[in-house]
Amino acid sequence: MSVNSVNPATNSTNEYYLTRQSQMESNVRSYPRKLPLAIARAQGCWVTDVEGTQYLDCLAGAGTLALGHNHPAVIQSIQDTLASGLPLHTLDLTTPLKDAFTEALLSFLPGGKEEYCLQFCGPSGADATEAAIKLAKTYTGRSSVISFSGGYHGMTHGSLAMTGNLSAKNSVNNLMPGVQFMPYPHEYRCPLGLGGEAGVDALTYYFENFIEDVESGVTKPAAVILEAIQGEGGVVTAPVKWLQKIREVTERHNIVLILDEVQAGFGRSGKMFAFEHADIEPDVVVMSKAVGGGLPLAVLGIKRKFDAWQPAGHTGTFRGNQLAMGTGLVVLDTIKNENLAQNAQERGEFLQAELKKLANEFPCIGNVRGRGLMIGVEIVDERQSADRIGSLPADAQLAAAIQTACFNNKLLLEKGGRNGSVIRLLCPLIITQDECVQVIERFKKSVAEALKAVRG
Repeated sequence: MSVNSVNPATNSTNEYYLTRQSQMESNVRSYPRKLPLAIARAQGCWVTDVEGTQYLDCLAGAGTLALGHNHPAVIQSIQDTLASGLPLHTLDLTTPLKDAFTEALLSFLPGGKEEYCLQFCGPSGADATEAAIKLAKTYTGRSSVISFSGGYHGMTHGSLAMTGNLSAKNSVNNLMPGVQFMPYPHEYRCPLGLGGEAGVDALTYYFENFIEDVESGVTKPAAVILEAIQGEGGVVTAPVKWLQKIREVTERHNIVLILDEVQAGFGRSGKMFAFEHADIEPDVVVMSKAVGGGLPLAVLGIKRKFDAWQPAGHTGTFRGNQLAMGTGLVVLDTIKNENLAQNAQERGEFLQAELKKLANEFPCIGNVRGRGLMIGVEIVDERQSADRIGSLPADAQLAAAIQTACFNNKLLLEKGGRNGSVIRLLCPLIITQDECVQVIERFKKSVAEALKAVRG
């Protein structure tokens, strides 16, 4: 049945489609439970449901849609690729389009094609993460990996083993062995209970000492994998000095440093890649989401000395997605030519400033943080006692109510962080100042309504 065969006057309601979805799809579906709508159209920062209601989208495909929905250049690229006669998938055979995309993407990595080469993976970020870990083990001959609490690297067996959140891990046994978790700095919830620069300094020292202590009990790892800004973990930004120390130590000990830029990359943080804020060069960069312009694509950027693969060492049928390379090329060009990283920086500074003003009015906003258009708002219960460093207990119930109130006020956003207590904004990089003002207006109204509903 085509979309057009549904009679809008009789059947085109959100409830109709959501009911059918629940009848035909697995229980694994998640977003429809929090954002109960069926989308009919989308443009820019706006989506319209089947009932004609418009929503301001600060979810953007979990950060995938850097240029928002149906950007004209993206649509034109799809049409041009279809009209060109190129095959839609080519395995790892090259085409002129793939050649152009490869050269453009390499130009954004530090040192460009002189320093890095690309590996095209299966179409998900999780597959790219798996490839990165396999490559590190192949290169070093070692088997263990260091990951960090709060990190998110995917839902496959290997990537889930390196993910901090326990909810998806508790029911799955025999995940990839050899993963050692270490604490990740957190400006509001310091894992050492120190807070501020003291906490950052202690964690920076702890990492170096852990690697170099011959009595640490852990053998030298093949790789260290981390996000320069943890996304699903609640928009937690890595301190510069900590990242620089990790780069220094891993380089000294020939440990492969893998930066997962799946969500934070491609202008979202105010720079092309979030690791650039610390002026470091990873050995492997994991890229997906925005890199394909809204279509499935995942790529590794590999420093040439670490390219230890034998032919067919990691394969995947859909690693030659020509449509995604065409739309990805358009995204790269648009980010560069329209200076969208700068727009993300400026719009993000405005949003954070306004959200911090709201925190003065609503003490349940415990912390506002992030970089660029990757922003987290931690919701707390200010009626409870603070901990030793002044942080208040998380209020997951209120955070969920705020997300629901935002939906009712036609604002789409996501939660994350410990217990889902962090409201996350992942606006398209093209968002305007006027739209940012609307985000704040709708969010403020939603917080007030949620407080009344939850606390009376």
